[in-house]
Amino acid sequence: MSSLNAEQLLVEIEEILRTIPPRATIRHENPENIAWFGRASAALETWNPSKCDLLREWLDQILGMNGHLANQGLQKLVMLLHQARHNLIAQLPGAGNVSVSRGMVFDYFDEIRKIIQLANSDLLFIDPYLDAGFVSRYLPHVAAGVTIRLLAREKLATLLPAVDAFAQQAGRRVEVRSAANFHDRYVIVDASSCYQSGASFKDGAKSAPTTVTQILDAFPAVAKTYEDLWITAQALR
Repeated sequence: MSSLNAEQLLVEIEEILRTIPPRATIRHENPENIAWFGRASAALETWNPSKCDLLREWLDQILGMNGHLANQGLQKLVMLLHQARHNLIAQLPGAGNVSVSRGMVFDYFDEIRKIIQLANSDLLFIDPYLDAGFVSRYLPHVAAGVTIRLLAREKLATLLPAVDAFAQQAGRRVEVRSAANFHDRYVIVDASSCYQSGASFKDGAKSAPTTVTQILDAFPAVAKTYEDLWITAQALR
């Protein structure tokens, strides 16, 4: 893997993030989990060899007998994968930005799906126009164990029944809150990365070109703004 360039390594790390084993079984020493840990370690060591000792320490914690230390080790490993991804994106101009032409609705959907599948613990969608179509299009792609939070406003009459039906069938909990005075569309992944959509998630690229842009330098400010708004928003589900 040492021969990978930055672009190839970015693709590898994104695939590793998308294929994290289910949290409930990630400590099981089965061949699939061992292979995933080996792949993640190799990618991170290629990105930054100075992290080798830390990686070994975290892997020992994850596979050890202490459940609290195991969760801490896993969280640190996943955070380092996200850090590596952000660092590589910063090295590759445009890597975190996608332009989608008018009518290319599947291309838009596929970009959002890839972002959703990066989530390991928490997914916050911010869009005043989330509706029933959004639920059926995107929520089935959220990994088990990931908290789903929706901050919406205008289409609650269709959104809430769809959320209820999805939650009942999938055995998932989906939190929905509503607030005034927000207009942008974001998805925040694991409280560690953020993407802005130029169009509502429910109909991106349907009638006009749009973009999906990763927020980098402004991420802490954006995340704080919407976490604060979430806290004060009206809880509906």
